[in-house]
Amino acid sequence: MPPRVPKTFRTADHGLVHAYIGNGKGKTTAAVGVGVRAAGYGWRVLFLQFMKEAKWPSGERDSLRRLGVEVQVMGEGWYKILNDRKAAEQHAGAALHALDVAREKMHSGAYQLIILDELGSAVEEGLLERKPVEQLFKDHAKKSPARLTHVIWTGHKRIAWMLKYADLVTEMKMVKHPYYRGIIATKGLDY
Repeated sequence: MPPRVPKTFRTADHGLVHAYIGNGKGKTTAAVGVGVRAAGYGWRVLFLQFMKEAKWPSGERDSLRRLGVEVQVMGEGWYKILNDRKAAEQHAGAALHALDVAREKMHSGAYQLIILDELGSAVEEGLLERKPVEQLFKDHAKKSPARLTHVIWTGHKRIAWMLKYADLVTEMKMVKHPYYRGIIATKGLDY
């Protein structure tokens, strides 16, 4: 049964939280799309990546920078896949540092939109514990100027306690993916 549609509408009086989740492709792409839209309206946008690392090319990051979006790549690369040889502690330290930066930026009041790409993935992989991530969401819900900032986060799994803080949740479902036929990511389509 679909949700009830209200009889009257209003604009949001606080920053909304969007979550793009699922095993399907398009979570980061959806977040980037909102970032592009917001930048088009002159919003100050931060795009912060938790798992990817700066040494790999990224068309979305280059495009966002050209639009004046601040981009921070804070991860140590893919965790436990694609020949990852870094210690779990190194990945966890990078994720915790990214969370600290996200918290600082959210409380600065300088951004209308903060995109936390793969925050959910960092939690899923055990690189971030629940308590500090949940505190970030609680701060967003209660404190100004953090409350005025819109936040988008991406991840794969439905983490109930994270979704509790989301105003919008969209799940991307994988039906078919070339990765499972041994085809790696394609420049321009996937990165």
